[in-house]
Amino acid sequence: MDYSYTQDRELSWLKFNERVLNEVKNKDMPLLERLKFLEIYTNNLDEFYMVRVGTIFDMNIFKPDKRDSRSNMTPAEQLAAINHEVRKLEKTKVLYYKDIMSDLEEIKIHHMNIEILGNKDKEYLKSYFELRVFPFLTPMVIGKQHPFPHIPNKELHVLVSLSRKDKGFFGIIPIPSNLERVIYLNNKKTRYILLEDLISYYCSDIFTNYHMKSKAVIAVTRSADIDPDDDMFEKHDDYIEHMKKVLKMRGRLHPLRIEAYGELPDDLADFITKKLDMDKKNIFSDSVPLNLKYFYEIIDNIPEEIREKHTYGKYVPAKANMFYPGTSVVKQIQQQDKMLFFPYESIDPFLQLLKECSEDKETVSIKITIYRLAKNAKIVDYLCKAAENGKEVLVLMELRARFDEANNINYSKKLEDAGATVIYGMENYKVHSKICLITRRSHKGVSYITQIGTGNYNETTSKIYTDFSLMTASREIGEDAVMFFQNITMFNLNGVYKHLLVSPTSLKSTILDKIRDEIRKAEHGQTCGIFMKMNSLTDRDVINALKDASVAGVPVFLLIRGICCIRPGVEGKTENIHIESIVGRFLEHTRIYLFGDISDVSQQWDIDLYISSADMMTRNTERRIEVAVPVYDNDIKNRILKIIEVLKKDNVNAQVLLSNDEYTEKNHEMQRFDSQEFLLSYYKSHEPSPVLRQNNVLLDKLKSILNKRHP
Repeated sequence: MDYSYTQDRELSWLKFNERVLNEVKNKDMPLLERLKFLEIYTNNLDEFYMVRVGTIFDMNIFKPDKRDSRSNMTPAEQLAAINHEVRKLEKTKVLYYKDIMSDLEEIKIHHMNIEILGNKDKEYLKSYFELRVFPFLTPMVIGKQHPFPHIPNKELHVLVSLSRKDKGFFGIIPIPSNLERVIYLNNKKTRYILLEDLISYYCSDIFTNYHMKSKAVIAVTRSADIDPDDDMFEKHDDYIEHMKKVLKMRGRLHPLRIEAYGELPDDLADFITKKLDMDKKNIFSDSVPLNLKYFYEIIDNIPEEIREKHTYGKYVPAKANMFYPGTSVVKQIQQQDKMLFFPYESIDPFLQLLKECSEDKETVSIKITIYRLAKNAKIVDYLCKAAENGKEVLVLMELRARFDEANNINYSKKLEDAGATVIYGMENYKVHSKICLITRRSHKGVSYITQIGTGNYNETTSKIYTDFSLMTASREIGEDAVMFFQNITMFNLNGVYKHLLVSPTSLKSTILDKIRDEIRKAEHGQTCGIFMKMNSLTDRDVINALKDASVAGVPVFLLIRGICCIRPGVEGKTENIHIESIVGRFLEHTRIYLFGDISDVSQQWDIDLYISSADMMTRNTERRIEVAVPVYDNDIKNRILKIIEVLKKDNVNAQVLLSNDEYTEKNHEMQRFDSQEFLLSYYKSHEPSPVLRQNNVLLDKLKSILNKRHP
């Protein structure tokens, strides 16, 4: 196999997280927004260890000789490479943390060192510790009667080395997660310490019968890589109870990494690695606090005048340009296909669609696949209302949406209590598709409204993730959606669809066919091109097909936010492939697959354009249920083409991938252009005018009469 134009998936992901980390030094961004990127980087890295490193760790035990299809590395070689790259990133993190803490001090926000506080502050903290912290602590000295306790995943502990009568001991204090993590030292909430600072400072007062030799705050990262479809669970009839047991098991899986806040003395390092059966090479210690989620509390409690100056401010998406307020959403979709573009446009029209259909007499059923939901999901409220009003409501709730399992379990119970039918996916296949089918019946017969999106039905992330949500009254797409839900409920993976591309059957094969079509065009001297936007590209078959397209002379533009396992610019192989990544204020999440020459937008009739829930990753193309939908409406197709033009012009958030796997900034000699900033301004300035609403509705009706509808 040729590895000259491919790179390792895990190392590519770390390059992505490096780009996230580098946003911390982006002086064009408000200070408190930069602070968030430091937390996002650390949270990303936590999940990377829990999921990806956990998987490779297991593979190193059970399949140590297996070689990666993109890098040709064994699991042990991958683990060593990951460790090396993470250490470099963590050194950078420390530098950025110090810089941003210094910047915070300039605006009077101080993380204080208890040692240098004045007597008044120390008296306050001593009282605070004695009254509000000490009663909740469970310190333990490890011994024969007190065996070493289980350390749950990512929970903070203070580890101490003690002595008494020339005999050595070790102790541990779990830091209670139900206590306030941030302790403020003044009413303005601009000076603070952390709970672990306080407990660590008073360790000598806790272990009063011992001499304190050394101490450190630690956290253990454990694997979260549990397969809910494993044979060990097959006897469980109640899938919800089964998933609850999976969640409990997750916190007890093998440890992968030890983090220490400050230096971890040798005696403590020897002790903890022996107890956890780990190698010291998996210890990461530095001067940055563990678990930076407390940053959000700091930001929320900063005086309002400071916060407003150093954040983007509260963001309210624009009213959707394709919808007219005060008019039935159902009727508008029946007149012409509609599309929402999050986060620039509000999710409200889709919520209104569900609300309307939950109440009207013509709606017979609502069927939907759900992967991740907001904590307070209006979508669930409207689905419950529909069920209570006698509509058939079918919800495919994917309980295996990693780290959202508990939330989905709770919503499943709520939906069932309201009378909805809830099913839990397909055995061995996660259902990651975003599709909603509304079936209606009137004197004119049966009709459909189908919504298909690139992102989750989540009102919270719709304000920070870029996603498309297409809504159509097309009968043929509706009939495909009917077949999709029937196939899902009958565990049939081999459904045949006229328009929808569905994995694991037709999505990947059609994408490969479309790439081959462009190759044939190039071979016959015809105009051609490929544009793909996604989160990640790892599928070796797709990578090979794109390489073949490049060799044939097809211009390929890939806009990939995260993992990218193909190397551009490799002589004789990928010279015609250009790859960029955008990391900015909003998380780029739309998936677009476009085939044809887009240099002339007027020729859009010759372009095949799909939006999808799927990335070109093997897990998505072969081991998940995903859906891609063709965009037939010319207005929407033209709109997406213009969005692509905007994204390709970005030279602020975008970086270019080179053949050596490094990313470089785009040409800043050109005028500064931030795609997200531009789109924010554009959609705010193009909100529908209530004054023109009635005329626009009449114009849409006229359009629907004059224009022959596409399926």
